[in-house]
Amino acid sequence: MFEKIRNLKNKKGFTLVELIVVLVILAILAALLVPALTGYIDKARKQSIVAETRQCVMAAQTIASEKYGTTTTTTGITAADIDKAAVKELAEVPGEVTDITVKQADGSEGVGKIDTLTYTHTVSGVTYTCTYSSSTNTYSVS
Repeated sequence: MFEKIRNLKNKKGFTLVELIVVLVILAILAALLVPALTGYIDKARKQSIVAETRQCVMAAQTIASEKYGTTTTTTGITAADIDKAAVKELAEVPGEVTDITVKQADGSEGVGKIDTLTYTHTVSGVTYTCTYSSSTNTYSVS
């Protein structure tokens, strides 16, 4: 009889209480980690939209430069000369270019340069809009 009790005590393994404590600790860690991860995911999506906007600005500037180089007018080009669908195709982005403005002739440098560009993309039901401004050289996401 004493031998059976001794065999039970020598038996290796985890008790139910120990397993429950480990599961509770894992649940607490998961509860702390999930909000932090969702913040990183949102930041990554915003950076992705900024990268896509940069691609659109480069594509629009390429098209504007081509138009500016082939135009014979002294006023340069306007935003109407830049096809938004062509910008989207050249940039190879999934969103939409919604607004483009071009710097006009005002006696300063930079005529024909993309002044502002707005890019919109919907990801997982959330619509992100990124606006590029050449005057401050910034990309703002909302």
